[in-house]
Amino acid sequence: MKIIFEEDPAIEQKVAKVTTHPAEKSKWDRIQKAICASETQLTVIHAKNNRNIQIQLSSVVAFESEDRMCGVRVISGERYLLHKRLKFVEEDLDDVHFVKINNQTIINTRYITAFSATDHARIKVDLSDSSSYFVSRFYIKNFRGKLS
Repeated sequence: MKIIFEEDPAIEQKVAKVTTHPAEKSKWDRIQKAICASETQLTVIHAKNNRNIQIQLSSVVAFESEDRMCGVRVISGERYLLHKRLKFVEEDLDDVHFVKINNQTIINTRYITAFSATDHARIKVDLSDSSSYFVSRFYIKNFRGKLS
C-alpha cells in the first residue's frame, strides 16, 4: 500500500483524514487499529520505588498539580508522579480528550460518568474511577466546549 501525506487547511487541527479507494474499505478497521496502536506513551515515576515506567496516555484519568511536579492518576487506581509542572503538561498534551478544569487539575473527558451544577456557579464532575472534581467558574466555558 502506498501512503501519501497531504495538507488541508480546511480540516481542523488534530484531525487526520484517511482517503482510500472504495475497494480498500474492508481494510479500514485494520488501518484504524494500527493508528490507535501507535498511541502516545508517557514516562512517569513510580513513587514506591522511584523508577521510571511508561504508561499509555489514554489510561490517564487526571493530572493534579503537586508543587513542582504532577500527580498522575490512571484508570486502574494507581498514582504516579510526572516531573513537570501542570502548565507544561497542558502545553504538551495534544490529545483532544484532556481539559483543564481548575488551576490544579486536568481531566480526561473519556472517563466522565456524570456532572452536575453546584453552589457558586461551579460544576461537579464524577469520573469512572469514583473520583470527583470541581470545574471552577473560569474554566466552565472551555469545559463545555470540550464536551460538545
